[in-house]
Amino acid sequence: MSATYTNTITQRRKTAKVKQQSQPQQQQQWTDSDMSCESNERLHFRSRSTNSKQQQQHTAHSNSPSPLCCNGARALTMLNCCVDVNCHLNAPLRGSVNRHTTPTPTPTATPTPVPTPKQASPSPTSDRSRSLSRSLSPSRSRSLSCQKQINKNSAGAASAAERKTASASTQPFTVNLSIDLFSWTLFLLAFGTRFYKLATPPHIVFDELHYGKYISMYMRNIFFFDQHPPLGKQLIAGLVSMAGYDGNYTFNRIGEPYAPEMPIFWFRFVPAMCGSLLAPGVYNLLLEAKLSRWSAALGGLLVVLDNSLLTQSRFVLMESMLLLATTVGIACLLRFQRSRLGSLEWFFSGTTAAVFLGAAGTVKYVGFLALGLAFYLLCRHLWQLLYDANLTDRQLWMHAISRLLIFVGIPFAVYVGVFYVHFKTLYRAGPHDSIMTSAFQASLDGGLASITQGQPLAVVHGSQITLRHTHGRTCWLHSHAAVYPVRYPDKRGSSHQQQVTCYSFKDVNNWWLVKRPTKENLVVGDEPDIIRHGEIIQLVHGITSRALNSHDVAAPMTPQCQEVSCYIDYEIKMAGELLWRVDILNRDSEGDIWHAIKSEVRLVHVSTEASLKFSGLQLPEWGFNQHEVVADREKGIHEDTIWNVEEHRYTQTEDHRERERQMLTAEMIPTKRTHISFWAKLLELQSKMLFQAKSVPSHMYSSMPHEWPLMDKGIAYWLDSKSSAQIYLLGNVLIWYTATTGILVYAGLLAFYAMRRQRLCFDISEQEWQRFIIAGDTFFMGYVMHYLPYFCVDRTLFLHNYLPAFVFKLLLLCFVADHLDYLLRRFCTGRGVHLVRLYRLMLILWLVGVLSIFSKFIPFSYGAKKMTLNEVRNLRWKDTWDFVLHKNHHLH
Repeated sequence: MSATYTNTITQRRKTAKVKQQSQPQQQQQWTDSDMSCESNERLHFRSRSTNSKQQQQHTAHSNSPSPLCCNGARALTMLNCCVDVNCHLNAPLRGSVNRHTTPTPTPTATPTPVPTPKQASPSPTSDRSRSLSRSLSPSRSRSLSCQKQINKNSAGAASAAERKTASASTQPFTVNLSIDLFSWTLFLLAFGTRFYKLATPPHIVFDELHYGKYISMYMRNIFFFDQHPPLGKQLIAGLVSMAGYDGNYTFNRIGEPYAPEMPIFWFRFVPAMCGSLLAPGVYNLLLEAKLSRWSAALGGLLVVLDNSLLTQSRFVLMESMLLLATTVGIACLLRFQRSRLGSLEWFFSGTTAAVFLGAAGTVKYVGFLALGLAFYLLCRHLWQLLYDANLTDRQLWMHAISRLLIFVGIPFAVYVGVFYVHFKTLYRAGPHDSIMTSAFQASLDGGLASITQGQPLAVVHGSQITLRHTHGRTCWLHSHAAVYPVRYPDKRGSSHQQQVTCYSFKDVNNWWLVKRPTKENLVVGDEPDIIRHGEIIQLVHGITSRALNSHDVAAPMTPQCQEVSCYIDYEIKMAGELLWRVDILNRDSEGDIWHAIKSEVRLVHVSTEASLKFSGLQLPEWGFNQHEVVADREKGIHEDTIWNVEEHRYTQTEDHRERERQMLTAEMIPTKRTHISFWAKLLELQSKMLFQAKSVPSHMYSSMPHEWPLMDKGIAYWLDSKSSAQIYLLGNVLIWYTATTGILVYAGLLAFYAMRRQRLCFDISEQEWQRFIIAGDTFFMGYVMHYLPYFCVDRTLFLHNYLPAFVFKLLLLCFVADHLDYLLRRFCTGRGVHLVRLYRLMLILWLVGVLSIFSKFIPFSYGAKKMTLNEVRNLRWKDTWDFVLHKNHHLH
């Protein structure tokens, strides 16, 4: 007996009790009528032979009224009634409809007739045969009036009960508290599994190495660069700061023991709590998608019993926060779309959905895929509203504009607000700020701020400068005494001039002198000769005193561009081409004067009109593996042709040796930091995070997207130094494989239903079809949008990248299980109802198997059990699972 049926019977009995109290005089009048006007209360799966005997007895009573068909027809039209045992004549199960005609939805305001406890449950076959005899009986009008009387009396009783309940709820100082036991049970189960031995192992596990460093830098206000947004790290940093952590622990390597004073529990608290809330979050999302309470509970239980979600929730990792924000956001979005425009529920659910979806994208960028799914659902819902003739054009515009403001404005505000806190907290220079531009570094305490206040602003004749590649890879224009080889491996010749490169570290060979072609004295006097936009200069290398040169000789690694060198006069009639034009690209904001730090310049070779460019290619050993610099004749402005002056001072002596000594012994005195606007910082950091993030080198535990659905590879997170105890990321095999099958089943059913409906064959009710479409729009599209983009990602990927898509696949699996149960209840009538029982028994056995596999692989999630060699080998169910043994011996 289902939970839905039990709740319906309880409600009916309560309504009947109220009816008896409110109308005692009419109760006696109903008794005789109810004996003949039999309807269903209890769900019985009887055979057709039993129902035939009952049908013969009922036919003898010509005064009995005709019951309603599932499509609302009287006994006169019983030939069109369905033969489903789940018709409301037999049981009020969801999804029962007329098989032969498209069902008409019953108005919600119409009360359901209240049956008496002593009614039989006729089968569809007996109902149909009985309707034939009643259609020829002269007592049909009498039976109809009997049925109307019952409906009228039942409506009065139900209305009285509703008035009584409403009056109780509106009493002052009254609070109605409702507790969902399913939701709380799932939370407690998840809480117990996530928080059990949370501080074990007391070692650095996997990416705790990186996230721990970032959290420590938050504690010390030191700027750091990470390719993911900072919300998750901010939440953990805020909690551990209240726990007394000062950020002075150094995260050196995976497997290193934590110091005794480290608050390990509080470091891992936020991910574990988010992992605990994920189970009730999935449960409520399935309820919002119109699944039954038991199917929704199944989804929450599968979250609890999946080993990969358990492992990912127990350590300082971001996935549990990402999954929780995505799940809650989509659940609130579904409720928002069913709410009345402008109502309190509409505003609250829409705002909550937008906040959580924005938070998902602010934890990891993959969270914006959930926001993309939300935009798809919103657009589809707006498209459906266009068919509503009751909505005016003004109302439709209000729907569209309100959704745009809520689901664009709020996530944007969340994203910007998190980065505002990020910049306000991290105001000190650190080891990562070198990836940022000179202007950004100068805004931090320390770092470049130590020189920008004391150095001159305007670049003049006689300036000593370092030229930094502004956008992209951090490096400085560099030269050294080594020359290009006479011949390259491809037999091309070179100029054999002094090499010019881009070097990624601060070095004395990064210094250059700015010189007017017509002047020789480099000492800057009382009236400096300022360099402006469009003027011609020479750049002389500070240590070797050779001028920057380019000519029509192919570059070593990029032969379509010109070679750049420092000119050496070999007296072979190849004159130097040493003149360069200064183009200030941001002169609209910074002016025509060449300024240090802020002016972005392009140096154009006067003879060939080629621009000085960072090619991005690395030179071989003869170039000391530094990066190539070329002159590119391509017209237009390219980011790799943009440079800016970083360090700057005026030449004070003409003596070359004294200038060299000053360059070698220059000290940077800390001074006040310069100012750069919040929006300029935000835009620069976003460009670095999106386009300049470091690519992770190939990893032995990396995997490809096509390996994820069947879990071909896992990830070793941690190995005990004294035994084979380890933490290894693997999911529950039975859940993962069944969920992958559920994707195929749903796709097959979708294609089948679509073709059948095109032929006007409606195999399922309109209500069930709408549920089917909601599941496809939300779960199937969510899976596709979170999985397929990884096939286009050109970087190292791991199994944990699949977890957002896996959660949507798990949600779809729950709907498929619920839908198959509906199909069996709808079409398996009579003796076929045993298939329904068999299906549910198989689900229970499958769930037992899931629990068994979960407990078998749970040592890999906790890492607390010292496993023997044979125990590890027995759990290697696939050859591609690279478990690690003590002393890092792999299993082969």
